[in-house]
Amino acid sequence: MRELGLGPESTLVDLGTGTGALALAAAPMCRRVVAVDVSPAMLAYVQRQATEQHAANLELVQAGFLSYEHSGAPADFIYTRHALHQIPDFWKAIALQRMAAILKPHGILRLRDLFLSCALDETHAVIETWLARAAPSSDVGWTRAEYETHLRDEFSTFTWLFEPMLAQAGFEILEATYSDSRIYTEYTCRRP
Repeated sequence: MRELGLGPESTLVDLGTGTGALALAAAPMCRRVVAVDVSPAMLAYVQRQATEQHAANLELVQAGFLSYEHSGAPADFIYTRHALHQIPDFWKAIALQRMAAILKPHGILRLRDLFLSCALDETHAVIETWLARAAPSSDVGWTRAEYETHLRDEFSTFTWLFEPMLAQAGFEILEATYSDSRIYTEYTCRRP
């Protein structure tokens, strides 16, 4: 994000901050960082870390993609990683529109999530390959059972459905990086 202009005058909103890794790393480089998460436990963890790191410019907000209300000047950057798959496509589209409204013109949305970059007739093979690479136990990574739970209970999206959602929300895709597994995709987008 530094290559895209993140710097001392930037405001960054980290949606679905989780443990706050990005928010905490960005705080020393930004004017303002807003760490947003629905989980009080995650926010309490981030608060402890922020206190230890003396990150006075880090704000914590308990909210989600659909309930976060941005205050102050529009954000320069929004970041979200592995959180958007928690909501169905209908709500993803609304969330993207809300993110565009938070950003200033030419603001950057950077996101990574479970987006399948394959055709429908390849889906079974792509998913089976992903499941076969699962960790043998949760001590060393995500297990096959955990991946299967994700597929059953959460909301991954095909890239060929998600990319038009980005366009509808008013984003220009600057870069899309599809993982070799064809399960994860990273996007760098700009609000015109």
